[in-house]
Formats: sequence, C-alpha cells, structure tokens
Amino acid sequence: MTSHDGTGDTRDAPPRATRREWAGLVLLVLPMMVLSTDLTVLFFALPTLSADLQPSATQSLWIVHVYGFLIAGFLVTMGRLGDRVGPRRLLLTGSVAFAALSAVAAFSVNADMLIAVRALLGIAGATLMPSLISLLRTMFRDDQQRRMAIAVMFSAFAVGGAIGPLLGGILLEFFWWGSVFLINIPPMILLLLVGGSLLPERRERTAAGLDAVSVGLSVAGMLAVVYGLQELAAGQESGSGAAWPYLAVVAAGLVVLTVFVRRQRRLRDPLFDLALLRDRRLTASLATLLIVGIGAVGVFYLFTQYLQWVAGLSPLQAGLWTLPYIVVNITGAMLAPALAQRFRPVTVVTAGLAVAALGSALLVLAATGGALVPVVAALSVVALGHGAALALLGDLIISSAPEEQTGSAAAAQELGGELGTALGVAAGGAISVLVYRDSLSGSMPTEVPDATADTARSSIHDGMAEADALDDRGTALLDAVRDAVTHGMQTYAGVGAALLAAATALVAVVLVRGRSAADDVAPPVDPDAQPVGTGR
Repeated sequence: MTSHDGTGDTRDAPPRATRREWAGLVLLVLPMMVLSTDLTVLFFALPTLSADLQPSATQSLWIVHVYGFLIAGFLVTMGRLGDRVGPRRLLLTGSVAFAALSAVAAFSVNADMLIAVRALLGIAGATLMPSLISLLRTMFRDDQQRRMAIAVMFSAFAVGGAIGPLLGGILLEFFWWGSVFLINIPPMILLLLVGGSLLPERRERTAAGLDAVSVGLSVAGMLAVVYGLQELAAGQESGSGAAWPYLAVVAAGLVVLTVFVRRQRRLRDPLFDLALLRDRRLTASLATLLIVGIGAVGVFYLFTQYLQWVAGLSPLQAGLWTLPYIVVNITGAMLAPALAQRFRPVTVVTAGLAVAALGSALLVLAATGGALVPVVAALSVVALGHGAALALLGDLIISSAPEEQTGSAAAAQELGGELGTALGVAAGGAISVLVYRDSLSGSMPTEVPDATADTARSSIHDGMAEADALDDRGTALLDAVRDAVTHGMQTYAGVGAALLAAATALVAVVLVRGRSAADDVAPPVDPDAQPVGTGR
C-alpha cells in the first residue's frame, strides 16, 4: 500500500472522510447551486418582471448585474471574516440573510427596491462562497477525497449557472416573477436545520481584526473594475456610448486596488495577507485561473452570441445548445481527481489546459463551414480540458494556504474566477466587435445604401435590425453580418487558444519543473514559522 504522496509510507496518512462528511458535501452543494443560479435566473424573467415593475433600461441592467458586482466586491472581506469567526458560523449566518432577502426580493414593489435587495443578496452571497470552499479542507483531509469534493462543488456551480435561465423560464410558465427568488429559501432552510450538526467548525482561526479602511478600498476597487469591464463589454456589443468613461472607471479601480495592496504591506493584521502569495503554487494557480478565465470564458460568451445572431436560435433554444458544453465541462471536472491518482495533479492540470487550447484552435476551423455541430464539438473539447484543469487548480489553491487562512485563499480563488470572467466577457466583446466592423466593411453588399451600411457597422444588433428592415433586399446584408460575427468569434478563439497555451506553459514551467510529487500534495511546512498578519 502506498501513501497519497507516492512515498509508500501510510503511517501519517490523513483520516478519510466518513458518511457524515459526504452527507455534508451534499448539503453544501445546495447553497452553491443557489448562488450560481441566482447569477443567471433573471435572464428569462426580466421581461415579465419589467412588465410589472417598469424599470428603465439602466435599472434593468442593475437588477441583473448588481448581485454579481457585490459578490465580487466583498469576497476578500468575507474570506477574512470567515477565517476569524469560523466558516461554518459565517455560512449559517449568511444563509439566514440570504433566505430573508430572497423573500423580500420576491415581493419588491418597484425597481429601486429590487436593485437594493439584489445588492444585499450579493453581500450575503459573498459570505457563502469562501465559506463553502473553506469547509471542504476541514471535512476532507485525504487529498484524493478533497479533490473529488472540490470537483463536485465546481460542477454544482456550473450546473446552477446553466439551469438558471431554464429554471426561470419554467417558473414563469406557472408563477409570477417573484418565484425565481422564493426557490432560494428551501435549500437555505435545510442548511440551517442540519448544518449545525452535520458540518464541522474549523478549529484553526486567525485573531486578526478587520481593517475598515482596507474593507472600503477592496470593495470600491473591485466594484469599479468589474462594473467598468462589464459596461465596456455591453457598450461594445450594442455600439452605444463611448468606451473611455468605462476605461476610466477600470483604471480608477486599479488605482484603488494598488492603494489597498500597499496598505496591506504596512498593516500588522492585513485584510488580505500578502504572505500567502509567497507560495508559488498558490500564486501560479491564481494567475492561471485568471488567464484561463479570460480565454475560455470569452470564447464561451461569444459562442452564446453566435447561437442567436448566426444560428438564428431563440434564447431558450440557444440555452439548450449550451448544455453539451456544460455536461462535458462537468465530466472533465469529475474525471480529474481519478487522473490525479495516477499522475501528478499539476501534470493533469497542464494536460487539461493543453486540451482546452487545442479545442479553442479547433473552433477557428470548425466555424468556417457554418455548421453548428462542429462548433459545439470544438467547444466541448475546450470544456473537457477547462473542467479538468479548474477542478484541480481549486485544490492547489486552498491546500497551499495555512489552515487558519483557508477562507482568504478560497476568497482569492473566487475573486480570480470573477475577474477572469469579467475580463473574458469584456475582451471577447471588444475584440469581436472590432473584427465585426472591419469584416463587414470589406464585405458590405454594393446595393446597401450608405446610411444603412454605416448603421449596420456600428453594432451587431444594428446590423441585424438593418438587414430585417430591408426585407427581401436584406438577404445579402444578413449573410454579410453573420459572416462578420463568425469572423469575430474565430478571431477571439485564436486569442483564447494563445492564452490557454500561455497558461499551459506557466503551469509547466512554474509548477511541474523542479517540483517533486510530494510537493503536489502539501507545501513544505516550517513548524517554527508563524503566518504573517494573523495577529498571533
């Protein structure tokens, strides 16, 4: 019999999880799915909601996105708070708030009220996300079991995000728009009823307090960056407004975050302990997570646009065509722990990223023919590698941190994912629109009037609208618009392949070379060392 680090010594093997821990994992899956479902459930519910609350166009955007903005803004703070008070306590407290706020959201009387409650739901959601991941390290000491648990949670998040729009559409067939919020309550009640007895509390804590100035800086900086990126992407897609105000918001957010980092270096008890980043496993994993998000998420985002603009599918049909990507992504995540038993985890991560890069490159070729099935097949290759890599990257991140700072590491992981997603959507939207305009200019049918051509070039939405307005004469313009949209996706698929290849090289150089197999299981521990900034 051999140990998990390949040394052959089982005397110091960590205890394996029992039925109680696996039952606890099932319980934790529920709030994880609720959190991700709430990010997307309003996509189909918004028209019905708008008919009742009559929000303006700006208010509609805030209703959909403010939840995600506040989650991103408060992740660092809540990760540190979980390290201080215990992740189980924070999880159960956040669950009470999330259930109560969901009930209030369901009965909002106007758009402003719903926006405010969605913002508070985002703050409550930020208490749950790092707590859920942090508890996995306490519950699953065995490396293989912990990797499987993280893969399950990763899959639950993917499933929740995928079924959100579909669930919203189904509920609205039978109930009013508030039902999309009320479905959050039963899982949270179940968590409250049995979580106290089923979930263990982590004994290791940090005595560090929460620096109020650091909290303000981290929240303001993250909100500015994520808001600016998403608005930049929305503006590029619709062709509305100038880009520079949102670039200025992003730049201001980066300045604030720079001030935040400088303050953390001076504080004895920082909100985020920068000493965590001295472990190159954690730093390289976080950087990889960010790069992969920019590449893979950007490609997937453009694929969803392709399904509607080029394939001509309805939102519901487009949602169904994304299911192969989700299923294969989950399959990759669930296969990764088994592969990590036979190969070094970082080797599996490297192979997964290489597969994702290959899939993105194949997409460039698959989109040329115009058939949908080859495009979905190429995206599924991306999904397979992406799922396998991210499942193990999550384990590398939380297992690299000292036990009492697992919450901060989990928050950094979630934050890296949020930033990667925002940057992927923004970069994918900006690059694809630039390519769209250039491509359409070179293929504009000669019979299209100059004024119509100028409008069609401004955005994809305007291009489709102008083609429809021309009736029978718009067929050539419609074909040109669809070709231009396809070229935009193909171009960013090439960019995504390059980014994923760069992430592959980063992991191979930093994590694979010069590291022993035992280093993949646990970082070296100095028994005399004390974590920086814990106040101990």
